[in-house]
Amino acid sequence: MADNQNVQTSVQQVDLDIDSLFDGAPAASNIVTPTDAPTEIKANIFSKKQTNLDFLDNDPKVDNVSTFNSTTNNVDSKPELKEALNEILDEGVVPEFDDEPKKGRPRTEKSGLVEFLKKRIESNEMFAFDDYDENKQSLDDYLSGLAEKDVEELWQANVSNIKNEVAASTPAEFFQSLPEELQYAAKYVADGGQDLKGLFQALAATEQVRELDPSDEYDQEQIVRSYLQASNFGTTDEIDEELTTWKDIGVLEKKAKQFKPKLDQLQEKIVIAQLQEQEYRKQQQQVAADTYQRNVFEALRPAEINGLKLDKKVQAQLYSGLVQPQYPSISGKPTNLLGHLLEKYQFVEPDYPLIAEALWLLSNPDEYRGNLMKQGKNQAVEQTVRQLKTEQSRKNVSTYQEEDDNQKSKKIAKPQNIFKR
Repeated sequence: MADNQNVQTSVQQVDLDIDSLFDGAPAASNIVTPTDAPTEIKANIFSKKQTNLDFLDNDPKVDNVSTFNSTTNNVDSKPELKEALNEILDEGVVPEFDDEPKKGRPRTEKSGLVEFLKKRIESNEMFAFDDYDENKQSLDDYLSGLAEKDVEELWQANVSNIKNEVAASTPAEFFQSLPEELQYAAKYVADGGQDLKGLFQALAATEQVRELDPSDEYDQEQIVRSYLQASNFGTTDEIDEELTTWKDIGVLEKKAKQFKPKLDQLQEKIVIAQLQEQEYRKQQQQVAADTYQRNVFEALRPAEINGLKLDKKVQAQLYSGLVQPQYPSISGKPTNLLGHLLEKYQFVEPDYPLIAEALWLLSNPDEYRGNLMKQGKNQAVEQTVRQLKTEQSRKNVSTYQEEDDNQKSKKIAKPQNIFKR
């Protein structure tokens, strides 16, 4: 149990200015409003004149026409409504009001979605399916004729299209917001470039050259030397001799200012050359990929591989498995079904006999097929021999059975008495 402690307190009297406590608190005066705002308050549902409800005090036994007339006192300000009511009363037609509201066609989820899609399609924010022809059918008829499932599919298709457009535009906007050096690097990587170290070295050299100041004495010599080296002016000794001469006659600063823009252009050309080289490689890779797909298609088009017939299902499976890189790989890049299966049976679900057999087929297909056919022939011979032996055994059993039956049916003739009448 804790010990009791004595706490001493003191009370002091202090003069406190209450108003000063709230000097920093926001008040209505802190709200910014337009200087040209109208002083007249717009009418709303709380500022309208009170509705005349005197007709509620009338005798309930009075006829419907007089009761209905008493409700027209407040429509004088609306000529069109007053005129409509007068026409009804002049014709002697007394409207009948049901206690329960009439039940109309319920508003379904489909009708709401159709109205939403109609407005968006008319404003070109969304689009109809490609089977819609505006010259043959109105948009209302087209949307009304769609089943609820089709309307939902149209909505999902437009949502997916919007997502794809955003996804396509976002990288471009992000790319434009990057610094120039990072734009170079992003394009280089997007084109499949691998030598990032060399690229950033070139970018760093470009940035260093850009920061050189022609008015600085140290930078002047570096600018002139770098430009002479880049333009293949001569050997190192020749460049040093030229620099010494320009220093002695006092034109080094002039030369630095003259060479600085040219040097910047030369450095930028180095980076651009790397990007162009990578872009060319990407184009070559695309050409190779197109050629590969075309060759695979031509190889599978006869629906036969080395004498083996292929149905359409297997034909499509082989084509997609060879040309579509839709599987993850341990290298980090997507691969096709062939690469996926090779990695699967080597690392994920090891099956080394199967991998060795695939290697044998790929390395020496003729030898592999020959051994496969030889094995098939041996199996066929064994099967034939087995069938012959089975048939011979069946015949032997049948022969023994016949002999046994003959033995069982064999009888001895009973001697006859010749004197027996």
